[in-house]
Amino acid sequence: MPSTDAHSDTEWTVPADGDVWSHTTVETNGVELHAVTAGPEDGELVVLLHGFPEFWYAWHHQIPPLAEAGYRVVAPDMRGYNRSEKPDGVAAYHVDELVGDVVGLVRAFDRTSAHVVGHDWGGGVAWQTAIERPSVVDRLAVLNAPHPSAFERLLRSSPSQLRKSWYMFYFQLPWLPEFGLAWDDYAVLDRMLGEGTVRPDAFTRTDIQRYKTALAQPGARTATVNYYRALVRHAIKLSLTAGGVGDRSVHVPTLLVWGEQDAALDVRLSEGLEEWVPDLRVERLPDASHWVQFDAPERVTDLLVDYLV
Repeated sequence: MPSTDAHSDTEWTVPADGDVWSHTTVETNGVELHAVTAGPEDGELVVLLHGFPEFWYAWHHQIPPLAEAGYRVVAPDMRGYNRSEKPDGVAAYHVDELVGDVVGLVRAFDRTSAHVVGHDWGGGVAWQTAIERPSVVDRLAVLNAPHPSAFERLLRSSPSQLRKSWYMFYFQLPWLPEFGLAWDDYAVLDRMLGEGTVRPDAFTRTDIQRYKTALAQPGARTATVNYYRALVRHAIKLSLTAGGVGDRSVHVPTLLVWGEQDAALDVRLSEGLEEWVPDLRVERLPDASHWVQFDAPERVTDLLVDYLV
């Protein structure tokens, strides 16, 4: 069972325990994950998976309303992020390990399945969990994260998406990506979060500082970049084998929410998914960016609450 986390939150500059959420530590798949929990313990479990370069706080707009709707909400720092354990080596961030973390997290809360919601990298892990372990996923909700087959198809056919994905290849370099993330007091986060949204005040200065503090934790920069290193190395390995990737069909009800002003992911990635996801609902938000749950927090929350019922 999860254990209460007594770590002082002041040094992490993130909201402490209170009436809405609590901090805890969960052992899963051989690692310890820090997580925030909220809502009644007997409520249906909702697991919220954040993206890069975020942490559990990516869902701070959605956690209270989901809890108030009666769900038991768990928002972990994914392995390598913020206060969670940061195992060494690229192989520790292979997508199968990340899926294992989700499965173990569900079991740690004495459930056999949960609603799984993910944004960005968390969305990628959510997709893969539904593909590999459909019995663990009641309903799937993904925000601005492409189905893996759709992403591969567009990369092959669209030079514009290939250009937008330049950073994935940059992250394959040794040490330089880590150096760049920390350069000039993590100025990259000012650009990504402060300038990368449709709504100018989507991220407050306090929000951005919290993200900087999380990314500055010892080992966090290398761990978070290792997600991309593991992804590309695995893709290269698959391309050199005859086995292929296997069936990537998703056989659970799925909601895809897509901010159309995403600078890194083409809106076409939200189209033509029925061949892999037959039970699919797509909601495109024309006035939202990649950071859709910050640009349109109320709309995203309403969609999630309505869909998970």
